[in-house]
Amino acid sequence: MKPTTTPRTYRVKSFGCQMNVYDGERMAEMLAERGIAPAPEGEEADLVVLNTCHIREKAAEKVYSDIGRLQKADGTKPLIAVAGCVAQAEGEEIMARAPAVSMVVGPQAYHRLPEMLDKAVQGERATDTDMPAIAKFAALPERKKIGPTAFLTVQEGCDKFCTYCVVPYTRGAEISRPYSDLVTEARKLVEAGAKEITLLGQNVSAWGGENDKGQHVGLAGLIRDLAEVDGLARIRYTTSHPADMDDALIAAHGEIDKLMPFLHLPVQAGSDRVLKAMNRSHTVESYLKLLEHFRTARPDIALSGDFIVGFPGETDAEFEETLKVVDAVGYAQAFSFKYSPRPGTPAATMDGQIAKEVMDERLQRLQAALNRDQHAFNAASVGKTCQVLVERKGKHPGQWLGKSPWLQSVWFEGDFAIGDLVEVELVEAGPNSLAGALRQMVALTV
Repeated sequence: MKPTTTPRTYRVKSFGCQMNVYDGERMAEMLAERGIAPAPEGEEADLVVLNTCHIREKAAEKVYSDIGRLQKADGTKPLIAVAGCVAQAEGEEIMARAPAVSMVVGPQAYHRLPEMLDKAVQGERATDTDMPAIAKFAALPERKKIGPTAFLTVQEGCDKFCTYCVVPYTRGAEISRPYSDLVTEARKLVEAGAKEITLLGQNVSAWGGENDKGQHVGLAGLIRDLAEVDGLARIRYTTSHPADMDDALIAAHGEIDKLMPFLHLPVQAGSDRVLKAMNRSHTVESYLKLLEHFRTARPDIALSGDFIVGFPGETDAEFEETLKVVDAVGYAQAFSFKYSPRPGTPAATMDGQIAKEVMDERLQRLQAALNRDQHAFNAASVGKTCQVLVERKGKHPGQWLGKSPWLQSVWFEGDFAIGDLVEVELVEAGPNSLAGALRQMVALTV
């Protein structure tokens, strides 16, 4: 590479999960600290960060396609950094296959992006896929100004080793950030404008640490203490594993007003044999009993989940069992995917790989059932009065968009500002959103 000038503008493109969204925001903040501005909408950036996800099918190949599309009309390219889980998995292979890439940085090392950028400007290419234990958080800049909702990573990595999943290899072992760091960051997020904080982790319910009294607390204890932060109106968390949901967390949903009535708890399949092959530690019965406990603690809780269809060896009868789970739960929303092999995972070499057309048909049937239930949940919400946090303007003048306590998108009209908390009556339901009618502003006494 030839030396180049320091970029004046950047664009971070994040793919995949909310953890990646959080990481992308933090990388953007580091670049802004260096005096590099976000590229205006529709304009090319001097530096592009592709913050990648390895969950999707053919994730690596899609990265190379994105790199190719970044070539400008005159044949030049911006400085390109590949970050995230594909960067961790591919490492030097990206450098070998894509000479246009200047930097490859894994999800545990992106705090070193500014140093790598300095080298790139001098014409040096750099790869950093080290996985130091949460060292990056101390190196990240303080959040200064954010929107009404914010992510707060509390836990990273996973020790579950589901046979289809690359997370233990790309994000490392489970590790919890210190309690004091999280409380401090939460307060700063509120000072920077956040009214709602979502606690993030690959397995967020595995978080644990010592509070300021020296007592060991789990996620429920952390949530209870964050609920005492002045100015914080709402708390959410994602994503959880059924094996780490304890009685304290269940009770918290019934006892902490600021903890929203929403739970995302992946089940992945409705067959015990398939769950065992996936190395999931729960059974269908234990999963459904767990949901019953949450509904007992908080009867209006909205449930969400993840599903994989076409896992190796899944029979038609086993897929029908998955549909039975959907019918039994009545999810408010859910995510569903066709199984796709990830290199290096045990499932990738299992016998009984399912034909694409079979997976396509199963996914269509599953999504039809999930969409049916989501629409039914929304329809059942009509007539309820709830608080909605104003997150952004709508498409039309005077229209605003926000989220209900159950994470539904709600649109309504009136004279508001982003960050306002308003009370609305839900008056009309669509498959993906609801219409609300203003009842009153809410005095934020939290």
